[in-house]
Amino acid sequence: MAAFDLHAWTRERPRVMGILNVTPDSFSDGGRFFSADAALAQAETMIADGVDMLDLGAESTRPGATPVSAQQELDRLGPVLEGLQGCPVPLSLDSSKPEVMREAIRLGVALVNDVRALRLPGALEVVCEGGVAVCLMHMRGDPRAMQDLACYDNVVEEVEAFLLDRAQACMAAGVPAHAIALDPGFGFAKDFGHNRALFHALPRLAARGFPLLVGMSRKRMIGQLTGATLPADRDAGSLAAHVMALDRGARIVRVHAVRPAVDAVRVWQGLTQGGEF
Repeated sequence: MAAFDLHAWTRERPRVMGILNVTPDSFSDGGRFFSADAALAQAETMIADGVDMLDLGAESTRPGATPVSAQQELDRLGPVLEGLQGCPVPLSLDSSKPEVMREAIRLGVALVNDVRALRLPGALEVVCEGGVAVCLMHMRGDPRAMQDLACYDNVVEEVEAFLLDRAQACMAAGVPAHAIALDPGFGFAKDFGHNRALFHALPRLAARGFPLLVGMSRKRMIGQLTGATLPADRDAGSLAAHVMALDRGARIVRVHAVRPAVDAVRVWQGLTQGGEF
């Protein structure tokens, strides 16, 4: 099976990835979609709202999050992935564990979205064997203590070097270049100044030839700019940031609020590239 062609998929138009947290403790919607029925209902809503891809995660990666075992992730994800068989949009798995990746690939996910960029032992091999695409994200350490590692001499150069090194490792192992996307990891082991520097550097990162995924939805950086303390109150600010990211070369935006993002992408494309509404 040929790996999902992210280059062709994003060349047609920018894409909206909808976040579906099957967790009790995510920073944004902790517990709302923890049950399989609630998660499947939310997936149906996102599909009706025009989402291009669903990103399913069963372990929170918020700062300070408590890790869970591979079996816990599988117990949470299994019924949801089973219920999404025949889904009209491609599925993405938000996980770093090779055991979880292998089962999710068996159940039909087209992309592995890994905050650790396939650095856990066996993860790269599973992706290669499964013939799926991958999104490689930059993060230092792990979510429990990553903010203690937010110290860089030059954050743009260091993030860029890391992402390109991981992309090269993937291609050397057999992952096709067209099946690789990059994510600078806003908010992951980065303070506001680092996030802003990376945002300004998006054109530089996008020019490296891999589709660029940007995820700023409801994050602390949006709250710092708007004053919104509750994540659910940050959707308007998130939308503004994502539209600006499109102007700077992003091709995939990862969001909680799907319908506004879909509308924004359509308007952005219609006004900047002559696309049809």
